[in-house]
Amino acid sequence: MKKKFLSLLFLLSVAYVPLNAQIGLLNQQAYYKNSVPAGNYSGLSRIGGNRYVVVNDKPKNDGFDIFHIDIDSITGEIANVRRVGSLSSGRAGTRDGEGIAYFKPANTVFISGETDNRVLEYDMDGQLTGRELKLPSVINGPLGNYGLESLTYNAHTHRFWTTTESTLPQDGQQANAVNGIRNRLRLMSFDDNLNYCSTIDYIMDTPLSTRPARIYADGVSDLCALDDGRLLVLEREAWVPKAYLGAWVVNRVYCIDTKDKTRPAQKKLVAMWRTSFNLIHKDFANYEGMCVGPVLADGRQVIILCADSQNQEGRLLRDWFRTIVL
Repeated sequence: MKKKFLSLLFLLSVAYVPLNAQIGLLNQQAYYKNSVPAGNYSGLSRIGGNRYVVVNDKPKNDGFDIFHIDIDSITGEIANVRRVGSLSSGRAGTRDGEGIAYFKPANTVFISGETDNRVLEYDMDGQLTGRELKLPSVINGPLGNYGLESLTYNAHTHRFWTTTESTLPQDGQQANAVNGIRNRLRLMSFDDNLNYCSTIDYIMDTPLSTRPARIYADGVSDLCALDDGRLLVLEREAWVPKAYLGAWVVNRVYCIDTKDKTRPAQKKLVAMWRTSFNLIHKDFANYEGMCVGPVLADGRQVIILCADSQNQEGRLLRDWFRTIVL
């Protein structure tokens, strides 16, 4: 009983992390029912201005969407989000696209697929170019629902970064709802020629869950590469009981310095928050996408996040967006 009480107390406190413990300002989440159709939005990347490419992990046809996201230049809050178009490669079905990155040198888009565990290139008409990231041999074939989840590219550092959502089989056991194991991940980088460059060992936080769940996910759901070589890592733990009521998600964004040779990587907390679905709160949001947004008038950097609503599951969930200001 004492253990359960302490666990509950900690979960309740997650939403109230002291501001001095974080280096980012977390803005309120919002949804846009009139301009964003229900979807499974799992990644986004800025093209320029207010234009972004967004990947849906369960589209009718393989491809990506174009969104316009307007940001308040003073506060960094989202003023509006709207989907303005969709582009398809012509291939039926889906690769379970999870991460997306705009590749400025070639004016193309790369998408990581969790089904095939490949990172493929598309032109701005949505067509496959035939190129892909040259993944190391440790990524060998399908890995189920814990394959390649994230993707980011930075034109200043000329580096792609990706990782699997959970621990590779050769690296140990994966976290589940009851075992309390910390996932160990490999953050992998690639250059402009799509060649593999390096790996950073990364250890996630200890899971909060201590009870079995109907649906459970604990992993890194996206990465975001900054101009100075730092990398933001989005850790997401989702716990959904059999009857859904009482479901929660805890999100943590950490910053690591990719130039630091300390292993495993040293993490610095950027922002931490909890969403839930119960009789009081209905803000449950499974954040899976994260990218660099615009720079504000005072020089601060905006980070934009999107949540996967599972096509607004049961007409209860929403396609949430929010920002963090660094």
